[in-house]
Amino acid sequence: MQTNLKGILTMTALLGLSAAGTAGAGSAKITAQSIIVNPVETKMDVQVWVNKDASGRGNPVYRKGENISIGLKTNQDAYVYLFNVNANGVIDLFFPNNYEESNFVQAGVTRVFPADGAKYTLTVGGPNGQDKLLALASTKPLNIDDIARFAGDQGFAEVKVKGQENLARALSIVVNPLPADAWVTDMATFRVGQGGNGGNQDSASGTVTVTPGQPTPPAPQPQPTPAQPAPTQPVTRIQPGEKQSGDFDQAMVQAYDRLKGPESLGEAISYASAWGDGLWQKFRGVAAYGDAVLLHANGSSRAYAVHGRLLERYLALARAENGATRPPSRLGWAAGDEKVIPRNSFGTSGLYGFFQNGALYGTEKYGTFWLTGQVLKTYQGLGGSGSFLGFPTRDQYLLNGAWAADFEGGTLRTVNGVVKVYRK
Repeated sequence: MQTNLKGILTMTALLGLSAAGTAGAGSAKITAQSIIVNPVETKMDVQVWVNKDASGRGNPVYRKGENISIGLKTNQDAYVYLFNVNANGVIDLFFPNNYEESNFVQAGVTRVFPADGAKYTLTVGGPNGQDKLLALASTKPLNIDDIARFAGDQGFAEVKVKGQENLARALSIVVNPLPADAWVTDMATFRVGQGGNGGNQDSASGTVTVTPGQPTPPAPQPQPTPAQPAPTQPVTRIQPGEKQSGDFDQAMVQAYDRLKGPESLGEAISYASAWGDGLWQKFRGVAAYGDAVLLHANGSSRAYAVHGRLLERYLALARAENGATRPPSRLGWAAGDEKVIPRNSFGTSGLYGFFQNGALYGTEKYGTFWLTGQVLKTYQGLGGSGSFLGFPTRDQYLLNGAWAADFEGGTLRTVNGVVKVYRK
């Protein structure tokens, strides 16, 4: 079964011409091909290409049904966003996606999508015509909620905007708050079918389709969540997001719907109540997911769930640090939905949880461990648990006063302030 993405990207539209060196970060200038570019000269660089043209400057032809892979590389640590607009203006965002742990890319590391062993493939689906692929690299994560959002457990985001001009206009708003030299773009082109003029259009809904390579394995059976103080139970059933006052936290309500709560969270066993500087609500959990909580940090428009073995470790860290009166500082609040990570080259599968200040990786084989800071960024920039490093085998730790971490396939060591990678 194939799930259609809706197209790959052409970034056109007049975003505001201005002289290089005098424009703000959000002012974009236009090349001859009408692609959004930063008018300020930057030291940052990103390169993107397709497998039929490693130079990234050609315009190769792909047949419908043919597999395609995308390569990219940055010269600085960056958060990368890959868009595609196909010949009829339908847009795909295929990185970040829910098959990858993070869209952070380490400087100098070539990333290929899909990577070897990935549980999906990218297949050209049409319509015929000219496609343009855009890579946007930024020194900071970008808020693209107004452009695309993930719904439920789908692997790829649903893009809200359609058409080159609308996408370009939206991206110009997204990069506007950044410093002038904090973002950069690159473009690669390819054609679908034999014609290059966009003719022979058909009814295909998108240029790229996603075909899972294997069914995603079920989440590992979690250990029981440590007992917490029993919540006050009302006579009536508590609803997701419901406070004891009768009001509702809408972010929790939306998260319950997004995560298909009856299937992954189960019934609420407490009201949404204050925890630290935000709210949490406890759920009984369903089957392999284990007991769960919804966490909503103050100032955030979204709430996120933490389940099973990840929740057990998260609360253990909070208890050790502050008596479980607030989130553990080394992790902070949940900042993304948990992901099931398919079996990697070491034969290990597990769970990944993303938080404001770090991440948790949980496997049945090794346990659940935390990573933070530059060690985490370097690890994810290399491809995370799907890379040659594999899953962590212990918590991040101090070695001679500097952070280090051990993995299935190697180690990371901080030497003179720089994270170094060592293979086994």
